[in-house]
Amino acid sequence: MHILLYDTTLRDGAQREGLSLSVEDKLKIARELDILGVHYIEGGWPGSNPKDAEFFQRVRRGILRHAKVAAFGSTRRAGSRCEADDNIRALVDAETPVVTLVGKSSILHVARVLETTSAENLVMIAESVAYFKQRGKEVVYDAEHFFDGYKLDAGYALATVAAAAAAGADCVVLCDTNGGSLPDDVAAIVTAVQRHLAARTANVPTLGIHTHNDGALAVANALAAVRAGCTHVQGTVNGYGERCGNMDLIPLIANLQLKLGYHCVAPEQLRRLSEVSHVVAAVANLNPDAHAPYVGHSAFAHKGGIHVAAVAKAPESYQHIDPALVGNRMRVVVSELAGRGNVRMRAEELGLDLNGNERVVLQRIKELEKRGFQFEAAEGSFEMLVRRAAPDYEPPFELLDFTVVVNKHGENDMISQAMVKLKVCGEVMHTAAEGAGPVNALDRAIRKALLPHYPELADVQLADYKVRIVDEHLGTAARPRVLIESARGEERWSTVGCSENIIEASFMALWDGLELPLARSRAVQRSTLNVQR
Repeated sequence: MHILLYDTTLRDGAQREGLSLSVEDKLKIARELDILGVHYIEGGWPGSNPKDAEFFQRVRRGILRHAKVAAFGSTRRAGSRCEADDNIRALVDAETPVVTLVGKSSILHVARVLETTSAENLVMIAESVAYFKQRGKEVVYDAEHFFDGYKLDAGYALATVAAAAAAGADCVVLCDTNGGSLPDDVAAIVTAVQRHLAARTANVPTLGIHTHNDGALAVANALAAVRAGCTHVQGTVNGYGERCGNMDLIPLIANLQLKLGYHCVAPEQLRRLSEVSHVVAAVANLNPDAHAPYVGHSAFAHKGGIHVAAVAKAPESYQHIDPALVGNRMRVVVSELAGRGNVRMRAEELGLDLNGNERVVLQRIKELEKRGFQFEAAEGSFEMLVRRAAPDYEPPFELLDFTVVVNKHGENDMISQAMVKLKVCGEVMHTAAEGAGPVNALDRAIRKALLPHYPELADVQLADYKVRIVDEHLGTAARPRVLIESARGEERWSTVGCSENIIEASFMALWDGLELPLARSRAVQRSTLNVQR
C-alpha cells in the first residue's frame, strides 16, 4: 500500500523553541524534501507573516519537481464570510495547489477558545472547505485536538470531520495536538472515524494522521493509525516542533517501508534518509541527534566487546537493519569496554595494520580511560595509539619542556605567553608566543617550532575546542578532559587529553592533533617508496 507523506517542518517544525528559518532556509529544506520523495510540503501560514508569504511567491518559480506545496490556515472566523476573511484571502493569494485548513474538533475549544456555538463551528468548517473546493484546490482538513475532542464528546468530534467530508475535503487528518494519546486508543478511534464517514458520506476522503510527541509516542501513534487505515501521514524532519516536537518523519518512513512493507519513497530515496536528516539540522542550525534511530551517528555504533565480536561474524546479530538502507553505516567504538576485536576492526576502518598489537593498544586504552581519557569521539588519538604501538614508529617531534604564563596588571587585559622547547629532526627548538588565551599561546608556540621543519602544518587549523570535567565532585581539583577538532580542508580529526592541569590536557590534545597529519604523510611516503621498489 502507498502512503502519502506530508511534511510540515517549515511551519510546525519552525515552532520549535530556538529554531528560526529564513526564506532561503525554507527553500533549501523544501528542495531536500522534494528529492527525498515527500508528496506534500506545507510551506507555512501565509496570513501570519511576510516571510511565509514570500516563500509562496518564490516556490511558485518551479524549484520543486514532484512535491505539492500546501498553504496552511484556519477556517473562517465565527460570524464572518469567507470572502471577507483576511486569513482565507491570504490562502487564496498564496496560489498553492493544496490548501490545508485547520478547524476545531473539540467542544472545549469551540466554546472556550473560539467562543462560538457548536453549530456555527460546523458551518465554519463546511463553508471554508467548500470555498476552496469551488476554486479547484485540493483541500486537506486538519481536525485539531481530534482525539481529545473524541474522548470528551465523540458525537461532536465525528460531526466535525463529517462536515468537512461532506463539503468535499480530499483528506481529513485526525490530529493528536496535545500529544498525549496512546497507540491502542488512536487505532480504535481511527477505525470508528472510518465507519462513521463510510456510513454518512458518498465520497469518503483520504484519512490522515498528525501526532505530537508529548508522550514520546508520536511515531508509535502514527504507525498505529496507518495500520488502522490512515494513508496520509503528517510530520516533520527530526521531529522538530513545539514543546516536545512533532512526529519524526525519518523513523516513520523507515519503519513503514522496512518493517511493515508499505511504500513511501523509492529505495534510492530511502538511502538519503541520513543525509536529509543531517542537512535539515544544519540548515536549522541545530546539532544532529547522534543517537537518533536509523540516522544518528551512533545508531549503528558498537562498543561492547561481545557485541563487536558478534557483528564481525554476522552484522545482523546486533543490528535490526542493514544501515546502508537508510544511508548510514556500522561503526566500532573503542573504549575501556572494548575487546581486541573492537581495536582490530576500528584500525581496519582507518586502514591501519596492527601487526598483532591489539592487546598492547587495548591495554593502553584501558589505562588511559581509567585516568579520564575517552576515545569514542577522539578517533585521531586512537589512530596515534595504533601508530605509536608499531616498533618502527619514529615520532616527528619530541617535547622537552613547556611553560605557560598568564599575567594581568590592574585593569589591563589578560596576557597569555607560552614558551616551548621541542626536539625536531634532531634540532632543539626553543620558541615563545603570545595568544588570546593560554591554549592559543601554546598552540602558536608549538607551531612556531614545527613550521620550519614541517611547513605543511600551516594548513592545519584548530576547528573546535571542548572541555568537560571528568570528576565534578572534586570541585577545582577535578580533572578536565579536552577534546580538540583539527581540520585541513574538508579533512577532520579529533584528539583528546586529560590531566588535573587543563594546560597539560590541552597540550596532549594539541600534540596528537599536530602529529597525526605528519604521521599520515610519512606513511604515504613509505608506501609510495615501497611501490616504486
